[in-house]
Amino acid sequence: MRSPSSSTGSKSTGSSTAGGTSARFGLSSEARNLHWLLTNLVEEVQGLLSVAVVSSDGLLLLSSDPARNNEQAADNSSGPKGSSADLATIVSGLGSLCIGAAKLMEAGSVKQTVVAMEEGSLFVMSISDGSLLGVHATPDCDMSVVAYHMALFVGRAGHVLTPELRSELRQSMESVR
Repeated sequence: MRSPSSSTGSKSTGSSTAGGTSARFGLSSEARNLHWLLTNLVEEVQGLLSVAVVSSDGLLLLSSDPARNNEQAADNSSGPKGSSADLATIVSGLGSLCIGAAKLMEAGSVKQTVVAMEEGSLFVMSISDGSLLGVHATPDCDMSVVAYHMALFVGRAGHVLTPELRSELRQSMESVR
């Protein structure tokens, strides 16, 4: 697989799975690469329902929810239950709770949180500077495969998720509302 920056042209792939085509035009190559990584995660891992990258202050930076990434988002602002916007809120709260627990227990930094439920699973993984990757998956997902692919995403995204890039991603998410 090749990322958009590794292709010979600068043309975007246009996949609407994560980061719809219209939202990606005008973004930096780093932002397009993060969209590509998210799209790749969603397409390669069976059982993912929703994926969100959340900043340390709880704002949605990237989303697998096409409604959040397309210009039509304003027409459907409530979104479906379990959408990436809902996931971002849950991930932010759970991340904050786990960080607080780790401090109280003097257990170091939180690497990953997994919540297994009857009807699904929730995975939260630290990226960098307090940013988090959250995944809502089906109950029959292979948890080890989900965690592995999340770790790959984090490893690839962590070093490029600078304050400038987070700001650019925030602005791109706000511009489609």
